[in-house]
Amino acid sequence: MTSSRLPTYFISHGGGPWPYMEELRNQLHVLEESLKDIPRQIAVVPKAVLVISGHWEEEDFTVMASPYPPMVYDYSGFPEHTYHVKYNAPGSPHLAQRIQSLIESAGIPARLDPQRGFDHGTFTPLVIMYPEANVPVVELSLKSGYDPAVHLSVGQALTPLRDEGILIIGSGLSYHNLRHFGPGARQVSKTFDDWLQETLVKSTASEREARLLAWSTAPAARQAHPREDHLIPLMVAVGAAKTEKATVIYHEEDLLGGVTASSFRFGAATTYLSG
Repeated sequence: MTSSRLPTYFISHGGGPWPYMEELRNQLHVLEESLKDIPRQIAVVPKAVLVISGHWEEEDFTVMASPYPPMVYDYSGFPEHTYHVKYNAPGSPHLAQRIQSLIESAGIPARLDPQRGFDHGTFTPLVIMYPEANVPVVELSLKSGYDPAVHLSVGQALTPLRDEGILIIGSGLSYHNLRHFGPGARQVSKTFDDWLQETLVKSTASEREARLLAWSTAPAARQAHPREDHLIPLMVAVGAAKTEKATVIYHEEDLLGGVTASSFRFGAATTYLSG
């Protein structure tokens, strides 16, 4: 038999359009292997993937509703060819409406956007996980203001999707201070990552929520996340996981020359049991 409830994930998605740049891809080989392993962990092809991207923010939660999402090249200073790459996964207007309904049922406003395309918080990890682009993908925006409680609540509202074959991924970075990458980020990123590990892996469910609600008081929090757009997707992934345990699925202490970064799974990997 199989476990039918899919886990949720918070992933560190790396820098820019790295899968399309050989040298940068070689540098991020540990991250790449962790992303490739996620389909193996869930052991089934999901009906769709819902990505909460740190690269999309709106006044209200907004759901991508295009059946054929275009591309959003939301980066600068990269080689010309990276502004022409395509990730041709289909969207799912039906799932978008389902997501909107679940959020609104929790008393939180939500709307649909039929024009929005895939930003690199979505297509960068998914081109590694599902390179054939044969799994429907829907994005959900962050809500401006980055209130962790609201994002935890939205995650909780989306929990039923896990039993419907939908893979929920919060896509950001466990450390995101663009002014301090490389060796200068070594101590700060490790300090915050240590707190994150303690919070997600070692705390009880109630402690985990309390610590996340007060994340900005954590050691080195604002040095690691001057603007928390790349951390807040974590709140949605945790909210959708309720009390389920966290597992580290990616960790390295020399990302791009000095950054400590991690990714997490919430809930058990889907396993096949003989019998």
